[in-house]
Amino acid sequence: MKFRSSLVESILNKWPGKKYFGNYRFLPIFFIFGAALEFSMIKWQVGEVNFYKTYKKRQAERIIESENSL
Repeated sequence: MKFRSSLVESILNKWPGKKYFGNYRFLPIFFIFGAALEFSMIKWQVGEVNFYKTYKKRQAERIIESENSL
């Protein structure tokens, strides 16, 4: 059973580039969404912590553990 909203379907059909690009015409939306997500991960902080500070800390811990296990 397929459920499709006529509003969503009409909006998707009005999006330009259907003839030449098919479903790939939506790629710019995903590129912009991905860039916005990366920007938010870099710039938004909760207290003193953001995603990249946490990642760097865990990566440093892994390097120290691998050096100690040798």
